[in-house]
Parts: sequence; structure tokens; C-alpha cells
Amino acid sequence: MLRIRAHILIFFLFILSSSLPVLAGDPLRPVRTDTAPIIDGKLDDPVWKMMQPLTGFKTYTPDYGKAMSESTEVFVAYDSENVYFAFRCFDREPDKIKAAITSRDNNRPDDWVCVNLDSFNDQQALYCFYINPFGIQSDSRFVHGTEDLAVDVVWYSAGQIDERGYTIEMQIPLKSIRYSDREPVEMGVVFERRISRRSEQGTYPPLSPERAMAFLTQTMPMEFRGMKHYTLLELLPAVTYTQKYRSDQGNLVIDERKGEGSLTTKYGITSDLILDGTYNPDFSQVEADAGQVDVNLRYDLFFPEKRPFFLEGRENFTVAATGASELDPVLSIVHTRTIVNPLAGIRLTGQIGKGHTVAAIYAPDELPPEESTLFGKYAHFLIFRYRHPLREDSYVGAIYTGREMRDHFNRVGGLDGLFRLTESSTLEYNGLLSLTKSDAATSEADGHALGLRYLYNTRDIDYNFSFKSVSENFAAEAGYITRTGILGFTGLVRPRFYPQSEILRRIQLEFFSGQTQDRFSRLWETSNYATLSNLFPGSLSLKVKYSYSTEIFLGNRFETGGFQISGGGQFTKQFYLSLLYWKGKGIYYSADPYQGRSEQASASLIYQPSEKFACEVSSVYSDFSRASDGQRIYDYPIERVKLTYQLNKYLFFRGIGEYNKYRRQFLTDFLASFTYIPGTVVHLGYGSLYQRIKWENGSYVDGDQFLETQRGFFFKMSYLWRM
Repeated sequence: MLRIRAHILIFFLFILSSSLPVLAGDPLRPVRTDTAPIIDGKLDDPVWKMMQPLTGFKTYTPDYGKAMSESTEVFVAYDSENVYFAFRCFDREPDKIKAAITSRDNNRPDDWVCVNLDSFNDQQALYCFYINPFGIQSDSRFVHGTEDLAVDVVWYSAGQIDERGYTIEMQIPLKSIRYSDREPVEMGVVFERRISRRSEQGTYPPLSPERAMAFLTQTMPMEFRGMKHYTLLELLPAVTYTQKYRSDQGNLVIDERKGEGSLTTKYGITSDLILDGTYNPDFSQVEADAGQVDVNLRYDLFFPEKRPFFLEGRENFTVAATGASELDPVLSIVHTRTIVNPLAGIRLTGQIGKGHTVAAIYAPDELPPEESTLFGKYAHFLIFRYRHPLREDSYVGAIYTGREMRDHFNRVGGLDGLFRLTESSTLEYNGLLSLTKSDAATSEADGHALGLRYLYNTRDIDYNFSFKSVSENFAAEAGYITRTGILGFTGLVRPRFYPQSEILRRIQLEFFSGQTQDRFSRLWETSNYATLSNLFPGSLSLKVKYSYSTEIFLGNRFETGGFQISGGGQFTKQFYLSLLYWKGKGIYYSADPYQGRSEQASASLIYQPSEKFACEVSSVYSDFSRASDGQRIYDYPIERVKLTYQLNKYLFFRGIGEYNKYRRQFLTDFLASFTYIPGTVVHLGYGSLYQRIKWENGSYVDGDQFLETQRGFFFKMSYLWRM
């Protein structure tokens, strides 16, 4: 009966979504030029004198609709193959501008400007191009409230600080973005500026207080004529070499020497539909994942995707009403790190016809030896996504994921969508069905997941209400799901106040309540908290939180609430500090669980004595004591130091040292990295692992000194060839 209801609900929501119309706006026409500007950060090119600059930036942080404390001018031009932007950012105190010569994707603590570009002008997604006053880049993709910072786009920028503030120039090649294969080409844009020391951010066109942070619905349309519609062809060959050592009877011996080549290709079927292929992809990471507390876990740790082939276009696989609240266990239907060791991969992303967005991935994943004897050599992943835009940022979509092996499969399919109900509110939904077979001897098990979320966002108040139902047998092996067998309801109210003070810029309260039934035990658990947040100049913030909550584990109810205080920000141009402390009750997760008490703390300090050097010191701590007798079960501290010297915008040297006291391990990681553009890179790295052990009487035992137990070198070089 439950499956029948799920099918009916999914069908009804699909029909309702499809009935909404699509609206359009009047476009702005930038200047067309036959002489491209030189991207050097100087606004002395003739093209910038051909137009009146766009002005009138208004704040959205700390409040909406105020004139920014410093004025900004924006210029836009284009030719048949590129779009160009220039900024004149005035500043009466240029010596206080926050900027560093740093690596790509590391400029967000600085002052910056940003071009939020809706390349299809369909209010579904944005390319976000951030540039600091020295021209250092970062980029992302923004889709329905979620910003993916792992995206890397090929574009060019430069910046200079002068006595009036700073200037920025940037060039976005059309080959680097997806856009409509029509004439004229329409795009949308929101320009953005951040002044770090004043906790101030603003946009042009100004954001509406009624629409708040709904960037997608507030873009300014632009029209381009005579743009080139090309056949894109990219080749990305790469070579890697690794040499690894391991400890054998107290001595390091060579464990592996391996040199490999790989090739990734990109072919533009049209300017808005791209086919990618890769063979023997190099997915090596150039930096180890930061250490996390990995004891007393109910769920597996989450590690973000860092592999280039899977990063591009992954925003297309975001499903509405997942991660709908902090209690939602369905965080992602597609998490490509589940594809561990792919032999090859094929990906199709873009639009077919007007408004039909598709994304598909196929990859055979080589299984480890202990699994291949049972299930064959490969697990075959097939992922397909479809979305159709509706009115404003509304859409309706469908998704399928499959993981196929011998005598085993997991298949998930369903519908999702987002409705823009009013200018301030949206309704999201998803309905998903899964079918799983574990081995030849088991029968097929089906499951479902249903989700609804209502959002209301304005200048003064936010509401967030969600419903989630996940059956006991629901499984999504290509995604990341922390828990099944739950029925839950949540509600959040977040009012904001704006004192007329130069010290206290914004006050925010937050009240949350969630009620969840554990279907395995039929018991209910609760989660409730209240927070007070304050925003000060310099992007400084302070947050205090008190919670009362319970959690069901193995049929027992435990208390998990506590008190938390956090805060931090940019205290000076040189110092950034963040702190968090939590104390409360918790569960020891085991076959015989029990109530306990826990303290958790983290701190991060970034010191930048110069524009090219940065030192980051971070610390994580967690402990747990049994409530019945006060016995300390564990202490788990991790200390990490990261030193970076940026010789110029392309080349940096970095060293990391991390000490895990609980594991009695010390990790070192050194890297020299040159990145001309994403894809054209050279990395040379070295890492080692030391443990407090010694070889004694034929086995390893605890020791007082560190013994090097692992060592590794790696070299990677790739070159992006674009035609």
C-alpha cells in the first residue's frame, strides 16, 4: 500500500510541476568590440571608454538596500569568442584592502568582486567567478541554494591596487562555459562586491529584501549577437609517477613503483551539449584529507569529491529536498566518491532543445580482490539526470542511479522538483524508489524515500519546514545516506534584527524543532535548539546555542543535547581566527550502547604576515566519558600546521604537519605545485607517516619514539589542449 501511495504522489507532483509557465525578461546589450582588451588589470583599453559604467551597488550584508560604503563601477564587453568584464572598486583606505597573492580557489577571505553568470538565462544555475584585488581567482557553480566550490573553469583575470582602490579585468572564453545554441544568445548576471573589514557585501542589480538571497531570480538579462557557436574539442593527457614505501620488520622497503598515463577528452556536440570521455583517469589528490575524529561513529565519515572528471557538471545531479534539514539522512543521491577505482568514464552534460537539461555518467569501477571473487571484476555505475525549467527558478526533474555487479544490483529512480510559490517562498519535493539485490541467494528488496521542504526567506525572517519518510529497505549505493527507517518532521524559524549601530551590525535568532520516529523500534526522538547570532565589523561573528535532543539507537533512547559557542572572523588584515566549543550528552555506539558525556572543540588560526606567505594552525578535540561512573573512554586530539609560500599566482610551495595523538601518528605532506590554468598543471609531492611503535621480538609494539612506517613520492603533469 505504501508503494502505491508513493507512486501516486510522485505522479501528481510531476503533473503539477509541468503546468507552470516560463517567464522572460528584457535584455541588456553589452558593447561589442573587435579589439580585445589586454587582461592586465589596467582599465586603459579603448573598449572600456565606449560605455557608461554600471553603478548603484546596494548591500545585502549586513542589511539590504543600503548604499555600499565604497562605490563600484562595472564595464561589460564581448566579441565572438569571449565575454569581458572590468571593475573599478573605489576605496578611501586602500592600505586596508584585504588581499593576498595566493593559490587558486583560496581568495574568499579577501576583498573581492564576483560575476554571477546565468549562461542560459533560465534561472536554474549560475557560474560564479570571484577575483580578489590581485587578480587571484576562484569559481563555483550555484544551483538552487547550494554552491559547489570544487568547480574549475578556464578563464583569465588580473587586478591591481592603486591610490583610489583597485581595478579588475577578466575574460571568460565561451569554450569554458555552456550556453544556448541560438541567436541571439541570452545570459543573466548579478555583479557582487565584498569589503571584508566592514562585514559588507552588495550587488548590482540590488537584491530585493522580499527575495533575499534568491540570486537566481534576480539576475539582469543580457543579450549578445554574433557569438561563435563552435565545435569544442579538448584533449587532456596526463602522466603520473608514484613510489611508495612501507615498514617491514622496522625498516622501510619499496612497496610500489607505478607510472601511468591517462587521456581525457571533451567534445562539444553543440555549445550547450558536451560529451566527455576518459581512459585510465588520474584521480590522484595533491593534498591529504584533513584528519577527522574517526571513533564512536554511527555513520561513515563524509569526504568531498576532488577528482577532476567527476567535478564538472556534478551540480546537475543535485536532487531537491535532500539535506532538507540537519536531521535529513538523505544527503545525496549521487556521491561519485562511491566510484572508487574507475577504469574509464563517459559523461554527457548540457541541454537538448530548449530547456531540456540532461546529465549522464557511465563508469566501470574495478572492485578490490576480496569483492571481485564474489561479484566479478567490475561494478558498473550508470547515472542519468533530467531537468526541465519552469517559471523563474522552478523546475521538474527525474533521476536514475544504478550499480550493477554479478548477482548484485542497486537501482534508484524517482522524480523531484522545486516550485516558486511567491517571490519569497518555494516548495521542494522528491519521491524515490529503490530496488536492491544483495547476492544470488537473496530476494529483491524495495524501498522508498519521500521528501518535502517549504522555504520562506526575506530580509527579516526565514521559515523552513520539512517532511521526510525513508523506508527500512531504501538503499542508494551511488549516494550518501546516513540512516534509513525514519519518519520525520522539522520546523525552523529565523528572525533577524538590524540595530542602528556601527558595532553590532545584525542580530539573528534561530528556533528549531524536529521529531523523528525510528521505524525499527517505533520509538520517537526529538531535537530542539535555540541560537543567538551576532555579526560585527570585520566579518566577526558570535553564536551561542542550547539544545535538548534525544536519539534512538538499537531500540534505546539516549539524551544528546548540550551547549555550544562558536565565533571568529578577520580580526586584522593578518589574522583570521575561528573557534567552536560544545559540551553535552552523547551515545557510545556499540553492540551494548550506553549514555555518556562529551566535549568537542575546534580552532583555526590563519596568520598572513605578507601577501605571499600564510601559516594556518588548526586543532580538533573530542572526548567521551561514561555517565554511570564517569570513566573516560577516550580523548581524541588532532593538531595540524599548514605553511604556504605563494611565489606568484601560478606557483606555490606548501608543507603540512599533522599529529593525531589518539592514533599516535604524525603525518607530513610537502608539495610544489604549478597551475597555469585548470588542466595545465605540474605537481611534485612527498609524504610520510610516523607512528609511536617499534619492532620488537617479531612484532610491532608501542614505543616512545616515532618510527617512519610509510613514505611516498608522486609526480603529476597534465596539459590542456583546446581546439
